[in-house]
Amino acid sequence: MSESTRWIPLDGAVNVRDLGGLPTHDGRTTRLGRVLRADNLQDLSVADTRLLLHHYALKNVIDLRSDAEVSLEGPGPLTRTPSVTIHHLSLFSEGGHHTDVAADTPRTIDIDRVLPWQNRTDDPTEDPTGNTAGNATDTDRSVGHYHGYLRDRGDSIVAALRIMTRTDGSALVHCAAGKDRTGVVCALALETIGVTRQAIVTDYTQTGERIDAIMRRLRASDTYAADLDSRPDDSHVPHAAIMEKFLSRLAEEHGGAVGWLAGHGWTDEDTAALQARLLS
Repeated sequence: MSESTRWIPLDGAVNVRDLGGLPTHDGRTTRLGRVLRADNLQDLSVADTRLLLHHYALKNVIDLRSDAEVSLEGPGPLTRTPSVTIHHLSLFSEGGHHTDVAADTPRTIDIDRVLPWQNRTDDPTEDPTGNTAGNATDTDRSVGHYHGYLRDRGDSIVAALRIMTRTDGSALVHCAAGKDRTGVVCALALETIGVTRQAIVTDYTQTGERIDAIMRRLRASDTYAADLDSRPDDSHVPHAAIMEKFLSRLAEEHGGAVGWLAGHGWTDEDTAALQARLLS
């Protein structure tokens, strides 16, 4: 399958693709139309919604954004679609030091705490978890953020993967850019069912093909613009080394995705259900 055919052209989102067509270690491929990944869905057109509902039989949306992001951005069109269930599964420790969700209105939400890089440090010798790392690179910082999702919200990640096993139609997982949080959840799902490391990394880096369009979309939103403009453009690119290092560290510390998931209530039956749903 050509990588270009995995892209789903929509009017209101720019980083949408099908996780089908990816090879596994045992020679199988992932099925088309089972799990989609995307950036923010706030701007979907009527035609976009129709395509997702009728061509992809969309039933479940996994929204990885923080409570603050959801509040600030407001409801998207799919929230008004009765046949679609929205599962809000933030990858941040809501109500803790990661986000400020105690406020009742978007006006009083701390915008500086709604983004994936919210706890980043300007000290090049310190990683996002607060550990000194000696000339830590952007790759190290990104990997630290990604493992922060695992540390803080294992419950959300396990729930997201279990939603992908449902047989009532396709599932779509998204965050704001469809890059970091979405990239981590998709990578875990793909490794769990045996997709090759190269294919996982390639899928992750494909977002780079749309990064300029993604950044234009996010900069048009008051929720994200100021923070995006404060960072160099290259820091937004999903480099292969980031996902490679994330997966390598996952293997070293937990025995891989399945090992980490097992420590958070995931079972062999869950793995079998995910494989049955996503593999040909």
